[in-house]
Amino acid sequence: MSKENPMRKIKITKVLLSSGSTGDDLIKEKKLLEILSGMKAQILTTSKRIPDFNVRPGLEVGTRVTLRGKKAIDLLKRLLAAVNNSLKKKQISENHFSFGIKEYIEIPGIEYQRDIGIKGFHVTVVLERAGLRVKRKKIKIGKVPKRQFISPPEIIRFMEENFNTKFR
Repeated sequence: MSKENPMRKIKITKVLLSSGSTGDDLIKEKKLLEILSGMKAQILTTSKRIPDFNVRPGLEVGTRVTLRGKKAIDLLKRLLAAVNNSLKKKQISENHFSFGIKEYIEIPGIEYQRDIGIKGFHVTVVLERAGLRVKRKKIKIGKVPKRQFISPPEIIRFMEENFNTKFR
C-alpha cells in the first residue's frame, strides 16, 4: 500500500477573469465580470507609450477579477460547461491553462443583460503544488526545483479526473 506524497498534490490556486477594451466598452466589461464573480473588478492601466497604437501611460485598457478557493472552483465548473467541458491541448502551459468564452450568455445560469450586450472574456486557471511559498516569501527566499512545477500532461490528467474535461 503506497501513499501519495502530499507535496505532489495539485491544487487550483486562482481563477482569473480578464477582458481588454477601452472607453464605454471597458465599463460594460467591468460590469460583466462583477456580475459573474460577485466581486469588484480591477481596471488595468498602461505604463508604456506606444504611438503606433495610440497607447499612452495611464490609459485604461482592460479589467480583471481574481477568484480563489471554493468560489473559484464553483465558477470554473460553470465556465467549463460554457465551452462543453472541452479544451485544446495548445491552451495549456506550465502551471496554468487559459481559454476564452465568446459570449457570456453561454454560461449556465447567466441571463442576457441589455445594458452590457454580447461580450466575451478570457479565463486563466493557475495551478500549483504545496511548497511554492518558499519562492514567493519576502524573507529567506528559496529556490524551487523544476519537478515542483506542473507540466501540461499533469494538468490534463488533473482536469480529466476532477472536472471531466476532454482535451483535443
